[in-house]
Amino acid sequence: MGRKNETPVLSVNNLKQHFSSGFGKNKLVVKAVDGISFDIYKGEVFGLVGESGCGKTTTGRTIIKLYEPTDGEVFFLGNLISAGYLGNKQAIKQAKIDAKDIIRSNKHDLSEAIAAAENDEEKEKLNQEFKETVDKINEERNQKIQAEKDDIQRKKQELDANYELMKKMQMIFQDPIASLNPRMTVKEIIAEGLRIAGVKDPRVINDQVNDVLETVGLLPEHASRYPHEFSGGQRQRIGIARALIVNPEFIIADEPISALDVSIQAQVINLLNDLRERLGITIMFIAHDLSVIKYFSDRIGVMYYGNLVELADADELFLNPLHPYTKSLLSAVPQPDPRYVKTRQLVTYDPTMQDYINDLPVLQEIKTEHWVLANDAEIAEYKKVLK
Repeated sequence: MGRKNETPVLSVNNLKQHFSSGFGKNKLVVKAVDGISFDIYKGEVFGLVGESGCGKTTTGRTIIKLYEPTDGEVFFLGNLISAGYLGNKQAIKQAKIDAKDIIRSNKHDLSEAIAAAENDEEKEKLNQEFKETVDKINEERNQKIQAEKDDIQRKKQELDANYELMKKMQMIFQDPIASLNPRMTVKEIIAEGLRIAGVKDPRVINDQVNDVLETVGLLPEHASRYPHEFSGGQRQRIGIARALIVNPEFIIADEPISALDVSIQAQVINLLNDLRERLGITIMFIAHDLSVIKYFSDRIGVMYYGNLVELADADELFLNPLHPYTKSLLSAVPQPDPRYVKTRQLVTYDPTMQDYINDLPVLQEIKTEHWVLANDAEIAEYKKVLK
């Protein structure tokens, strides 16, 4: 979902990530991500925003395969890199149930027809027709089951074949302290990606580590130090350097500034902006701060309880927020104007205000490149207020 006539760098299709605990009747399933779809295009910053617990980080971790998805597919540079099999398994289960239901119905009809038959010859004919019908139903069921099994096998083969592509995707983690090994020097931390990629020459490793340190605003002499010797902003720069060392084409930045002071946040944002312009890197920027998201992102997706509720260009989203949850988020954005703060009214989002019992919502394009999760009745109302 995004720009037409342009091939996306990353394409997420119906991605689901469910976590479960317990067994049987006590089994609890948490739908952290529940069927989201979006595209990210070369050179852009795609912002993913929402309150804590909405599934933003889980989405990023599932895309980069820190979690195996429950269902859905992720395509990177046109190749399948991650896929879940729940949909296939459910289709196989449903095919078996449907076949049993149809056979049971036909058997009931057969019993009534045999009871009304006038002679044994007619009964024999009815039994033969029933047998042929059952064979046909079973054949169709087996074909559906085999098609789903073939799809699972295709996914597995493509995933194995495209493992190398994952080197072109990297992640910057939220906590710069927890994400760096305190027992490793900066050089060892940054160079780990190179060694995993097969680089063994110490001089090449040393030169590349020094180059990437300078790229992120640090000095070569910092390579021999340990993480605890740096400030929070410097540690996050080390995390960025670790991501850049393997020359990625796509970076997932998971709230990279939320643990930093405001002045340091600006430095990290400006660094990422500079890297995007100089190196042409595509970035998926996860955050809960809409003011930062607007400044840094080209397009913004809004998440609520595992679902994508709105997706649009940054300016369009702030000009025409349509979903009630988006309006609620925007109303809470801090403004450096005491007169505005005095008069502003916070919008509270209550999901029970939306009646989806008879008309379920789907993500629909209400305006060019502006998508919103809504049913038909809501879409009609949203179109009335578009600017």
